[in-house]
Amino acid sequence: MGDVRSEIQEFLSSRRARISPERAGLPAYGGNRRVPGLRREEVAMLSGVSVDYYVRLERGNLAGASESVLDALASTLQLDEAERGYLFDLARAAGPARRAPRKPASAVRPAVQQVLEAMADAPAWVRNGRHDILAANRMGRALYAPVFEDPRRPVNTTRFTYLNPAARTFWRDYDQVARDAASMLRLEAGRNPHDAELIRLVGELSTQSELFRERWASRDVVFHRSGMKRLHHPVVGDLDLNYESMELPSEPGLVLNVYTAPAGSPSADGLRLLASWAASPEGANAEAGAAAQRP
Repeated sequence: MGDVRSEIQEFLSSRRARISPERAGLPAYGGNRRVPGLRREEVAMLSGVSVDYYVRLERGNLAGASESVLDALASTLQLDEAERGYLFDLARAAGPARRAPRKPASAVRPAVQQVLEAMADAPAWVRNGRHDILAANRMGRALYAPVFEDPRRPVNTTRFTYLNPAARTFWRDYDQVARDAASMLRLEAGRNPHDAELIRLVGELSTQSELFRERWASRDVVFHRSGMKRLHHPVVGDLDLNYESMELPSEPGLVLNVYTAPAGSPSADGLRLLASWAASPEGANAEAGAAAQRP
């Protein structure tokens, strides 16, 4: 993933490159600009800092930058909420007095599994920031049956997306899913830049997937809180499902994902069919294959 200083440099320069003078509200004098987007001196002027200071920031020296300076940079570079959070995470990681790194969870408490199993009609699962699925209910395992075919535990949705050919059929919006997966991992890398398991995962994906290398190099970051997931399930066919991603206050770093469909919709019928399959002998065999996932 690179060191924090180089990540700061690449992130700030890439965000600066995408902002044209017109978009920033500056007059564009002449057409022979040698750099894409804004110049460093223009970012400094719009942010209310000296050119020398901004140059130091873009070289990776975010340690000690005040919240007001970071806010000004975020405003000038027109960062969205995820990008702004990432900038602040990088500043914290660059600081000399960092908190002890939080080790991402690798399991859930039995009570969390009980909550999942109580949600009998909706696919649901819990993941960490690396996109490891740490726990799932029966419907969740049935919905993500192709993901759970991976013998490694815990299964990882981003590894499935980039390294399993079945993902291009399973995700009907594959390009968007792949883009979001890399961007979410980049966001997690800002929060936990020294997570050894995350570093290994990014290394594995980078060496085995050219597409991941391209997505990772974009340095885009994104939140993934709600929306629609369009799947092609190998048993029940196409499903258009609403999803909600909710952080678990009692389990820092873990996220609960729940999938639903509007009543009376074809996808609601598909979920009922999925429930029947999950309860059938064939589904039970698939369930047995995923049994090692349970705590």
